Amino acid sequence: FFSWPMRGVLQRVLSASVSLPETAQTVSSIGPGICVLVGISREDTLEEAKWLSKKLLNTRVFGEEHGGKTWSKCVKDIDGEVLLVSQFTLCHVLKGNKPDFHNAMGPDPARQLFDQFVELCRAQYRPDRVHVGAFGEHMQVSIENNGPVTLVIDTPPPGPAPKERKPQAPPSKAP
Repeated sequence: FFSWPMRGVLQRVLSASVSLPETAQTVSSIGPGICVLVGISREDTLEEAKWLSKKLLNTRVFGEEHGGKTWSKCVKDIDGEVLLVSQFTLCHVLKGNKPDFHNAMGPDPARQLFDQFVELCRAQYRPDRVHVGAFGEHMQVSIENNGPVTLVIDTPPPGPAPKERKPQAPPSKAP
């Protein structure tokens, strides 16, 4: 039995925005920070949303300025902005050359879980720094990727958490 993950595609951005093509209305826009495309599968629960929100906000994709350490700061550390965009197509499988989205959660429960996910992100960071796209709408997402840095982050499968691997000592040389 395979359980489809809740998926976040995190992109480090200089700027990002969401607009509706029919009206040319900008729904949300951000400056430096992260844009996250969020795929909600049909089996996802609030537990997956909690795990993913924490992971996305704390993943270190930024570095120190002026040649300092790379990969040392998360979006919260740099006071960056967050743009969350629901994208059911992340839960696809290809059947031949045609995408099939049966793993995606239906629109009504997905909207409810996405709204809870947004609130979790706002509660863990600053509500004024977390922005959203237009759920269920055809959107134009503009992303000025910085790096480029793009990470796919999936929730772990259900069940007990895997044990962390401990570093192994190098093999000893025979005399």
